[in-house]
Amino acid sequence: MCNPNGDMDNENKPRMDYDTFINLVSDVRLKRYIRDYFEDIKGEEIFISNKAKDAKERNKQIQDLNKGHLKLIDVRLFGAVTAEEDRGGHFTGPVQFNWGYSLHPVEIVDSSTITSSFSGGQGIGKDYRLYYSLIAFSGSVNANAAKETNLTEEDLKLFDEAMLNSIPLARTRTKIGQYPRLYLRLELKGKDKFLKDLRSMVEVSSQNPNIVQNLRLIRNPEDYELDIKPLIKYLEQNIELISCIHYWKDEQISIPDFDKIFIQENWKKPLSLK
Repeated sequence: MCNPNGDMDNENKPRMDYDTFINLVSDVRLKRYIRDYFEDIKGEEIFISNKAKDAKERNKQIQDLNKGHLKLIDVRLFGAVTAEEDRGGHFTGPVQFNWGYSLHPVEIVDSSTITSSFSGGQGIGKDYRLYYSLIAFSGSVNANAAKETNLTEEDLKLFDEAMLNSIPLARTRTKIGQYPRLYLRLELKGKDKFLKDLRSMVEVSSQNPNIVQNLRLIRNPEDYELDIKPLIKYLEQNIELISCIHYWKDEQISIPDFDKIFIQENWKKPLSLK
């Protein structure tokens, strides 16, 4: 019952592929959750901050703080366009995401009219939401770019923490109700190794015959389970590439044979939701 990523050019409706009824969420929206967690919860100075209206103003603020851009965790993770002449004003972020998309077709709630009162009068708009959307993101860490921004293992640990905690703490009226359900971060054995996008290997299924016929009827986590057998098979085929898997799973979500995703016991590095 949220609006994960409203489109300002389309009445702030949830972003959609209207041919397939798949919900879309931009990578920028996900990074905003993480940045807000760093700044508002952890007290970190960040570059893309709510303290400034644009990059020029923020560059001046950073200079006044006597901080270099690489002292800012969001620059080390996501990069930035700055005013540092020796770098050409540009840092390529080692951590990048694809756009997220729902693993099933979704249904938009009939919009309601909302009003807001201001000193100059009353504003009227529409409130668009989705009944339910299980959204999957894929991302990667570029080892070469990580060297350029001085990304550290401690940064990645804080990044893991933000991935689990930032979304539930985004308590605006259109975002309340969002929770993480599954998080995997796979470490590979070399900077020249890679894996495919794992999202295509995860499928939403249901024991409810009505939902099987129409996945748009999903309303809560109890309505479905995740089939990860293709994912398990793919990881088994690429066992020699993987060093370890950092993982977290919400107890409310059903994933049969979840433990089989970890081919070796010493790979398991569980994370906790704080």
